[in-house]
Amino acid sequence: MTALAVRVDTTSPVPPYEQIRAQLAALILTSRLAEGERLPTVRQLAADLGLAPGTVARASRELEAAELIRTRRGAGSRVAAPPAEAQHPDPDQLATLARDFTSAARALGAGNEAILTAVQKALN
Repeated sequence: MTALAVRVDTTSPVPPYEQIRAQLAALILTSRLAEGERLPTVRQLAADLGLAPGTVARASRELEAAELIRTRRGAGSRVAAPPAEAQHPDPDQLATLARDFTSAARALGAGNEAILTAVQKALN
């Protein structure tokens, strides 16, 4: 199991479950989490992030509904196979990811130019 780079900003207006869902979805859709890779248990991830298990469970349910992960009792949650057809990104999810990134970058002291440069480098 890969160590997850999931962070939650408790000062963000974005609910913690949505931050977790968006970050895990991004890791899966960019193949940083590979098909079949096992995710930490809800309890473990909740403990790691200092959140209530119900918060992490909600994110997990939403990832299952989006068919990005699959969960089997006793076997845990694993990254699902990528969709066969091309996906069109949800504009709301993209906006949430952009807000989360921008907020985190600003917390580091980055200005607009530094943020745009980082995004351009990530795209190339």
